[in-house]
Amino acid sequence: MALKATLSRIIRTGRLDLRLPDGRTHSFGTGASPVVAAIHNWKTVRRIAFNSDLALGEAYMDGTLTIEQGDIYDFLELCLVNIGSVRGHWLLRVKRRIRMLGRRLMMHNPIGKAQENVAHHYDMSDDLYDLFLDAERQYSCAYYETPEDSLEDAQARKMRHIAAKLRLEPGLKVLDIGSGWGGLGLSLVRAAGADVTGVTLSVEQQRHAQARAEREGLAENARFLLKDYRLETERYDRIVSVGMFEHVGAGYYDEYFAKVADLLDEDGVALIHTIGSVGLPSAPHPWIRKYIFPGGYIPSLSEITPAIEKSGLIVTDLEVLQLHYAETLKAWRTRFLANLDKVAALYDDRFCRMWDFYLASCEAGFRHNGLVVFQFQLTRKVGNLPMTRDYIPEAEHKLEQSDRQGAAEGVSGLRKCG
Repeated sequence: MALKATLSRIIRTGRLDLRLPDGRTHSFGTGASPVVAAIHNWKTVRRIAFNSDLALGEAYMDGTLTIEQGDIYDFLELCLVNIGSVRGHWLLRVKRRIRMLGRRLMMHNPIGKAQENVAHHYDMSDDLYDLFLDAERQYSCAYYETPEDSLEDAQARKMRHIAAKLRLEPGLKVLDIGSGWGGLGLSLVRAAGADVTGVTLSVEQQRHAQARAEREGLAENARFLLKDYRLETERYDRIVSVGMFEHVGAGYYDEYFAKVADLLDEDGVALIHTIGSVGLPSAPHPWIRKYIFPGGYIPSLSEITPAIEKSGLIVTDLEVLQLHYAETLKAWRTRFLANLDKVAALYDDRFCRMWDFYLASCEAGFRHNGLVVFQFQLTRKVGNLPMTRDYIPEAEHKLEQSDRQGAAEGVSGLRKCG
């Protein structure tokens, strides 16, 4: 049987006990505490054997694959830890080459199509995201000092880190590309009196962000528009984009950075925060593309930097965040699972399993499959920023002190650091 042969070759570290539809259990690897899984029909066995990237997630969603000891994260972690040791196998190379042939079509994101792709994920029930995100609705990698940090503290630290890198001053015009639910943009208004324009393709996110700006009395300095960034024409002192570049698509990187360069003032600073891969360029993951992020893609560093160079922008700082997103996803999944009954009431059990697989697979990917977060700081000319990075922790400290003072006074969010 193809699946048994594959697992026998791959599983060396840890142990998997797999019960097949005939009731027999097969063990792979060694260890006293196995992950125990069951596949409940032979069609699923065949699909996983020949197209595991898509079929594994579908089987878990449909209940034809169940985890009987451990959970889906334990199962995926076991698989990824072991697959890392056989990446050079000829079959994996063939599968990668086949997927690469159609990758441009998978990332087709022209104006209009891009909004349709965004709506698939972000225009779901507004209540869903309250069940697992922090109060600021930061749906991107937090910034942890230790794994023991709370999600709220780590997300607040992320926003301070970005504000410090942007070198904000009162009155500067800031463009937030992919502004989400407005938490980051509003924090920049509070942090330094910036004037923020956010653009998003999500109807629900734009509605939420604008209503919040008005509710908090910040609408004079913060506006959120339902608009493709490619249609923006004004110039800005600062540009920030967090968690949006993953939706651009490799065929549009030149266009993206050319637009950032066109919109950024001569003395301006931009900060692009994106998931990235430390490996070679690849193709969108088929299960993630089909069910979670259509049109999305995780780029390699070698794909991003040529587009920056062509745009004329200068990389003044590049930070690689390791494991921060793994901890973020762990916190999200813990909260998601604690609210499964509420999620099921919004959708159904299959949706719950789909998102459990999504969050678990992404966490495992950031721990064991070469995923990181890149933060690019960009300018149009040399000399726009201090010669050393000392200004970043200094600004973060001021923002943190001001944030604590605001919290003591009963005011949420970042405060102007003065």
